[in-house]
Amino acid sequence: MPLVAHLDLPTFADMRRQGEAVLTLEQALRQDIRELHIGFLNMMPDAALRTTERQFFKLLGGCNQIAQIYVHPFSIPGLERNPETQDYIQTRYETFEHVRQVGMDALIITGANVANPNLNQEPLWEPLQQVIAWADREVTSILCSCLATHALLKSLYNIDRQPLTRKRWGVYPHRCARSPHPLLRNINTRFDVPHSRHNEVTREQLEAAGLQVLIESLEGDVHVAVSPDGLRFVFFQGHPEYDFNSLLKEYKREVLRHRNGDRSQTPPLPENYLQPAEAELAIQFPLPEEQIEAGLDNTWGDTGKAIFNNWLGLVYRLTHVDRHRPFVDGVDPANPLNQ
Repeated sequence: MPLVAHLDLPTFADMRRQGEAVLTLEQALRQDIRELHIGFLNMMPDAALRTTERQFFKLLGGCNQIAQIYVHPFSIPGLERNPETQDYIQTRYETFEHVRQVGMDALIITGANVANPNLNQEPLWEPLQQVIAWADREVTSILCSCLATHALLKSLYNIDRQPLTRKRWGVYPHRCARSPHPLLRNINTRFDVPHSRHNEVTREQLEAAGLQVLIESLEGDVHVAVSPDGLRFVFFQGHPEYDFNSLLKEYKREVLRHRNGDRSQTPPLPENYLQPAEAELAIQFPLPEEQIEAGLDNTWGDTGKAIFNNWLGLVYRLTHVDRHRPFVDGVDPANPLNQ
């Protein structure tokens, strides 16, 4: 949790300039110690719905926050579901109407599988627009993952994602932006991030719309960017929530699709993910998963957890006790970080 600048020390001002979280005494005295309520719009396909749910819950639960965190999962129409998954959503998840009624401090929107390159022609588009409109009015910060990032960038800034010549699939080294930002507080300046996508938005597209790029790969692929105000919308193209074996599971699915005739070519191995010994095992069938998993590493989890921790800390400090109001009194919505 943040320090309180209760003394007139230059160190506090220096830390703020470096992106550290330091409260003024006035801010500290008016804070209410309370729980956080996080909406979780899960748009993932049936096979990945519960895995993605667990991965994001684990990220949130691993954050070192003083507040108790209530996560409110919900979904929207326009997503193809089998009867089992639809029953799970109806019996286990909340409705969007309920989430909107009780109010949220923050919102996470997952990716989804879509067939149409024009996202605004997908059946999920209009229901998603309703969620975005509500969240923009009432929610302190909205964190988007993968397809949700591309959809919201299209909706909010008219940025069209660009198809890649080949799938970005693997684990890649990344670097933080040099300019300080509270989301980057106390994280490594270089670290790995898993990616799995056929499309991208570029630094040039984002900066032309006034957004700030916070993390990109050493090759220049954007991982994290934020809206011009620095907080209201946080966009991820990579997957900090992935388990150590998530890419292996995806590779296995593609191998099975190839053997069943649903894929014409043998899938390539995820880049920078397998050691030579595990890569040799990965071309066998059936896939010796346990042997391969023994040689896999997670080189992104701690950094992902640190970013989520910083995000929740900012939300906790800035959100209003009335969950239908995004900010405490005195915070400028156009500049909530006062930068």
